Amino acid sequence: MKKIGVIVGSPRREGNTARLTNQAVKGVVDAGGEVLVYVLREQNLSPCLEIYGCEKNGQCVIQDDFQQICLQLTGCQAFILSSPIFFYTVSAHTKIFMDRFQSRWVKKYWLDKKPFNHTENQKKGLFISAGASHGKKLFDGALLTVRYFFDTLDTTLWRSLLYRGLEFPDDVLKHPEYLDEAYQGGVDLVRALAADDSENC
Repeated sequence: MKKIGVIVGSPRREGNTARLTNQAVKGVVDAGGEVLVYVLREQNLSPCLEIYGCEKNGQCVIQDDFQQICLQLTGCQAFILSSPIFFYTVSAHTKIFMDRFQSRWVKKYWLDKKPFNHTENQKKGLFISAGASHGKKLFDGALLTVRYFFDTLDTTLWRSLLYRGLEFPDDVLKHPEYLDEAYQGGVDLVRALAADDSENC
């Protein structure tokens, strides 16, 4: 059974992004996958303090929920990350979490000296996001940030589900096609992992 780490960065427990993520999770489970879900607003997470304690062994020295989450996520075969858009990037909850992975970046590129742009045997990441405006570049900043974050988890951005014009908590309910697409994204992620296994046999 494929284990997929789900990172929910919405400040609203039942907002548009959270609802879309729940549908993707349902798709994963219905397709035979297993999920490990972290709602970031419910975690005790300090921002990165840039003290570089991680230079010693690649481990963040700030003691909070990050260590356990990071350990469990590294055992996953794929990831779903979701966040609404705030000022053209991810939410504060999401960015704090991402910044703590500086320790993983240090381990990967400074200590282990892995080559940059290494794409062999990459895991798959699905990004789900909703924003209130209809701006053409609404998701540009977030997508760049997500790609670099996924890299610390040896993951490539496999698919993005991006939805404009969703501001109030129930707006996504007016668009059942969005919810259906998110559900299918979860299903497709599990199927893509199974296809990768078949190719490697």
